[in-house]
Amino acid sequence: MDASRHGLERGAGILMPISALPGPYGIGTLGKSAYDFADFAAESGFRYWQVLPVGPTSFGDSPYQSFSAFAGNPYYIDLDYLIEEGLLKKEEADEKEFGADGEDIDYASIFHHRFEVLKLAYGRSSHKATKEYKAYVKESEFWLEDYSFYMAVKFHFGNHAWQEWDEDIRLRTPESVEHYKGLLAQEIDFWKFCQFKFREQWNRLKTYVNGLGLKFIGDIPLYVSMDSADVWVHRELFELDEDCEPIHIAGVPPDAFSDDGQRWGNPLYRWDVMEKQDFLWWRERMKANASLYDIIRIDHFIGIVNYWSIAADCPTAIDGEWKKGPGEKLMKAVAESIGNAGIIAEDLGVLTKPVKDLIAKLGYPGMKIIEFGLDCKPDNDYLPHNYASSNIVAYIGTHDNETLAGFLKNCSGEQLEKILDYFGASTLKELPDKIIRSLFACVADVAIVQTQDLLGLDNAARTNLPSTVGLNWRWRATKEQLAGIDTEYYRKLCWMYNRLPVL
Repeated sequence: MDASRHGLERGAGILMPISALPGPYGIGTLGKSAYDFADFAAESGFRYWQVLPVGPTSFGDSPYQSFSAFAGNPYYIDLDYLIEEGLLKKEEADEKEFGADGEDIDYASIFHHRFEVLKLAYGRSSHKATKEYKAYVKESEFWLEDYSFYMAVKFHFGNHAWQEWDEDIRLRTPESVEHYKGLLAQEIDFWKFCQFKFREQWNRLKTYVNGLGLKFIGDIPLYVSMDSADVWVHRELFELDEDCEPIHIAGVPPDAFSDDGQRWGNPLYRWDVMEKQDFLWWRERMKANASLYDIIRIDHFIGIVNYWSIAADCPTAIDGEWKKGPGEKLMKAVAESIGNAGIIAEDLGVLTKPVKDLIAKLGYPGMKIIEFGLDCKPDNDYLPHNYASSNIVAYIGTHDNETLAGFLKNCSGEQLEKILDYFGASTLKELPDKIIRSLFACVADVAIVQTQDLLGLDNAARTNLPSTVGLNWRWRATKEQLAGIDTEYYRKLCWMYNRLPVL
């Protein structure tokens, strides 16, 4: 593989999940607010818009625990566009309760009411007769039928995980598959409709975004959720026993986030079986993501080289063992599947020599997090002066970190003095801007800042606190907050540090 072609154009980016966009229906969508945000990003001189995974979310609402590695989140289908198409009446959308707080996502309300509205639109749609829908079904044949069938059966069984379904359909006996496909034919078609509408709206937005000179950076988790169509349909690809229960699960050993490590619960891949199939599932997954995004950030990239294997009955991630992943064999299949899309390797964590060697050989940019360097020890690799290569993507923090304001608020007086000194700030008030300027000024080809940090928000706006469930993935920006960001100032920084895109 030619490593020289994998670098990214120098530029600045903004991290903003689709879910966090403002709008009237409880959660961000692919509607007007997404276009307004793209306008704002372009006016501010940014080249990249990074989003979190856009798949349908399950229990805990994490986009990293999705019902499918291929599908889009029906919550992101914009209702106003369905109204414009004549598939919905405005009062039908307005009368539903999607959550009253514009800065918080009420997932329970959305779950209970969003699908009711989407089913009204489905009942009025004549999409099945269109050439566009037929083409979409054909291009999505690897996963669309399986996912839609899975969702239909899931709702039939009260939305329980597939391991709790009746044994015949849980094990996918041919007779049960035929029976439920007949029984749930309309439901299956509804879920296909949702995916068609998601993709239709996404493609329109992506065309607009690219037309502004912006590129989408998408984010995909390395592993998939146990409760997903992927595991239910492709059980032979995962470490499951005869009763379809996981044998070993994914996570990481104790680290800066948790003394017990992180026990993610995702089933591990049977890499030997995947290799015998020439990594077909991965090829299809990456091809699908390359059609969504211009650049794909692979979360927990180190797990491709070596991964932490935890016995499924172990309550923490402490007692696990490192095992060897497929490494370059998988990445060769990935490279052959993504066309012109770029890759970012999320290489945070235990960076063994084999991990470093593979990333160097592939030429994919890795990541640096400034917050990890704010002990301000001169030899800390995460401080900007130690970035040894421009082929990296630098952040102040990602979705898993504290906001900058939250981080500084929690620092001791002694640590704050070191940070003030390092960034040449006289007061705490001017420190966040100094850190943002340092990010833009660093050698990294790509510098990405969270929207929360542009807004100066504290940890009440934090996207995710790893190893916790309940209050994550809920933050939303308001239209007024975004309107208050000084676009001219950030455009000036992009110009000053040679990050303006050339149109």
